[in-house]
Order: sequence, then C-alpha cells, then structure tokens
Amino acid sequence: MEPLLVNFTPTGMLPMKQDCPYVPIAPSEIIENIREACEIGITSVHLHARDNNTEAPTYQKDVFAEIIDGIRSFAPDLVVAVTTSGRQYQEFEKRSEVLSLTGWQKPDMGSLTLSSLNFNNVASMNAPQMIQSLAERMNQAGIKPELEAFDVGMLNYAKYLIHKGILHPPYCFSLIFGNIACAQADFLTMGLMLNNVPEQSTLQLGGIGKFQFLVNSVAVAAGYGVRIGLEDNFWLNEERTTLASNAALLMRVRSLADTCGRPIMTPHELRAKLHLKPGNGDYGC
Repeated sequence: MEPLLVNFTPTGMLPMKQDCPYVPIAPSEIIENIREACEIGITSVHLHARDNNTEAPTYQKDVFAEIIDGIRSFAPDLVVAVTTSGRQYQEFEKRSEVLSLTGWQKPDMGSLTLSSLNFNNVASMNAPQMIQSLAERMNQAGIKPELEAFDVGMLNYAKYLIHKGILHPPYCFSLIFGNIACAQADFLTMGLMLNNVPEQSTLQLGGIGKFQFLVNSVAVAAGYGVRIGLEDNFWLNEERTTLASNAALLMRVRSLADTCGRPIMTPHELRAKLHLKPGNGDYGC
C-alpha cells in the first residue's frame, strides 16, 4: 500500500475550551499544535481560524495569514488548506476572502463542500451558485479545491462540476462519515461512497464523533488517507470519559499506520500527486 495521507484538522468551527481544554483557538495555539503534529507525522493541514476573544469562527484573512506565517516558519512545504465553510457565513465575499492571500501566505488548497447539509444543531448552506463561484475563485487564484463529500449525492454533484469544466484533475476528496443527517459509518455506506468517487482522485476518510476511530481504522487498513483532529471529535474513547488532544489522536493513527506497514505520506509526495507547486515559497496549484 502507498504511504498514508494524514490530513490534520486541529480546530474546526464548533469545539470550545469549555468542551475540551485542548482545542487550539488562538493562532499561537494552532501553530504550536501543528508544530507538534509535524513531529508526529502529517501530510497536510485543514485550517479554521477563530476570534481569540469569543472563540467564534472568523473568516478574516489576516488571522489566517498569521497562522500560515507561523506554520511556514518551520514547515515550509506542508500542504495548507483553508476553510470556505458555509456554516457561519453566507456572503461570498466573506467565504472567499481567505482565497485572496498571496505569496508566502497563499494556501495550497481551499475546502469546497459539495452541497448543503444539516449538522446536529446547525445547517451548512452551500447553494449551487455559491459552490461554483467558490470553485471558480479557486481556479482563478491557483488554489486546489479540497472536495468535502458527506453523502453520495455530493459525489454526483462533483461529477457534474467536472463535466462542466469547473473542477480539474487530479481531484482530492475528503469523505466524511457519521454526521447525523448524512452518510453513516457502516461498511455498506462507505463502500457506496468509495464506488462513486471520480477517477484520478486522492482520498482521505474522516469520521464524526465516536465514528472517527472506526473510519480512520478502515481507511488505514484499506489503503486510503485519513482526516483526523479535534475538529471532528474531541473524545478519546466511545464512552466519552477521556478528552482527546490533537497529539493523542495523531499518535493513535500513527500506531495504526505502523501496524499496517504504511509510512506517513510526505507533503512532497502529496504535492506531486495533486500537481501542487513544490512549497518552500511557491504555493498553490
């Protein structure tokens, strides 16, 4: 099997310090978590930014720029993806602001959720025109979409965007299982999703909450990449008695990878697979 792609999701939009004291909120905390993650072994990072005072998600590119600056001071080749999520903001200008970063601060990738969906208590709104506009902005900026699919219909919509010439190979998909209103983390559903992924795709599989370890285990054993971090789950066990840290979650995946004889994919290897620029000062696609 090929090396294991580890896409690290340290923060997300929902976990607060009151939920889990280990979730990084301030740019300095996020940067330090990523530094530790690089020592354990990761391939890429999926970034969300937070307001340091309220802990609420922020779209402001200056906050993302501070985080990316910090990351690239010690990991100048790490593949960096930024969120354009529709869970908090609906205005295109806000969701796409981070895509205007350039030079040393330019992200390599931007998240692109392929349909609207419901989480436990909130909706993520992604109208067709918004999805296509964000994809076109990424194309203009030379930023590769990180395609997020929570259900099989989203994969079909990706094929529609491919047919329209809006998405270009090679593709990178994050398949996310276990959300309450989307694809569940059972083998039949996972197989259905995997069977509908477009050709020329690199995959990483993630699980929400208690399903994170199950989905990561399947992905490692079956030869796919993993999405892992406190964004999707902040408990170390299914009984919810032990809070997780990002380092603990990553060490568990590293142990799985070692057991299956899969070295961690390097950022350089992922850049080659996705036709990204080489890093070390030259970013995007």
